[in-house]
Amino acid sequence: MANKFAIVTGASTGIGFELASIAAENGYDLLVVADEPLIDAAAQDFKQHGVEVISVEADLSTLQGVDALLAATNGRQVDLLCANAGRGLGHAFLDQDVSDWRRVVDTNITGTLYLLQNILKAMVARDQGKVLITGSIAGFIPGSFQAVYNGSKAFIDSFADAIRNEIKDNKGVTVTTLMPGPVETEFFDRADMLDTSVGASESKSDPADVARDGWDALMKGEAHIVSGWKNKLQAAVAHVTPAAVLAEQHRKMAEPGSAQEK
Repeated sequence: MANKFAIVTGASTGIGFELASIAAENGYDLLVVADEPLIDAAAQDFKQHGVEVISVEADLSTLQGVDALLAATNGRQVDLLCANAGRGLGHAFLDQDVSDWRRVVDTNITGTLYLLQNILKAMVARDQGKVLITGSIAGFIPGSFQAVYNGSKAFIDSFADAIRNEIKDNKGVTVTTLMPGPVETEFFDRADMLDTSVGASESKSDPADVARDGWDALMKGEAHIVSGWKNKLQAAVAHVTPAAVLAEQHRKMAEPGSAQEK
């Protein structure tokens, strides 16, 4: 019998790379996607597990990029989707270029939704499939100096809950939301946040641990997983803390130059 087939987006580094590695270890053929040439080198790593791997360099902030991903499936049934691609952006909102914050919105929300809609339709039609969406505990916190990113993750966290309810009669399809806190990846460099308290922190989560938490929850069909006990505590506290207090706390983590104030 042919292997099952998984799509992992944002798979060149970080959580996505680790998720794709776990999928390959578990015998899934892969379609891996990222917006950088490094995805081809990552694919060679995944092939070491004896599975078929297709790599695609595509900008998932565009519908054309998502269409290129979908075309690369060559009509093959997708058994598992890890919708992990995301983009951050630091600094004050009023100082950000429109093109920069739009790319965050288009990657984290528009491209993700377009991909989910296409993949979930087929899964629901046959009542079989698993989806992991990378949200964030940032979605619970007003993100001063990271406002667009946190807002996009609030959208994704909420959207996943809504879609899960819409398809609840399809018992063979599960949608799991992975919600990590800060993770030791290239995220903060790419978001221009290395001079912030959170960007410079040495207590960020290991992406391999986050991916393993997400994979285990995905396989169990769980609705949510907050990765890491500190993040579980922070998420719980966020639900009962006034928004103004949360925003001020986030400011201390994400304001440019806050790394020097530690």
